[in-house]
Amino acid sequence: MGIEAEPDKIIEIDLPKVAKGGLWLTFLSLIGLIILKVLIEGEFTYSITIWSVLFFVGGYVLLIVLHELFHLLGFRVFGKVPWRSMIVGMNLKLGIAYATTDVPMTNKAIRKALLLPFWTTGVVPAIIGLAIGNGIWLTLAAFLIGGAAGDFAMYKELRKLPDEWLVKDDPELPKLYLYKPEREIKSSRRE
Repeated sequence: MGIEAEPDKIIEIDLPKVAKGGLWLTFLSLIGLIILKVLIEGEFTYSITIWSVLFFVGGYVLLIVLHELFHLLGFRVFGKVPWRSMIVGMNLKLGIAYATTDVPMTNKAIRKALLLPFWTTGVVPAIIGLAIGNGIWLTLAAFLIGGAAGDFAMYKELRKLPDEWLVKDDPELPKLYLYKPEREIKSSRRE
């Protein structure tokens, strides 16, 4: 069973453009965090060892997984989506990790779910890195902040529409289908 009606609006994210923006966001975040570290400590030292590289790679993979899990938590907390209606995975062809649901949410709820991972996997590691003076944590934070570029792009487009509109996520592509609240849409799963 699919969507019964045509959407009132479709938001589709241009992945190459978002990837380029994500690289800039990563770079600018890292520079900003290094400047903050220098202002706090008066100096910046950064040593690269095999252990720091392993910590970065392991931390990066873990934070990407957590990023997607925080989207799911946002779907549950803000959109009241049942756990059984959520999916997390990797699209190797597009080179992206994703979290999705076939249950429509309000625009307000999905916007909150989009930004939750930025705060938890970007800002929190930045605060840890600044608090303990660790450049690896700051680098991880910058990478995860840059990794939220797609979320920011969707959020920016969703802000233009009323809070009560319904949003249905595409299960395979970085695309959102939007419906005016009086429209009836159904999930693609059978309940």
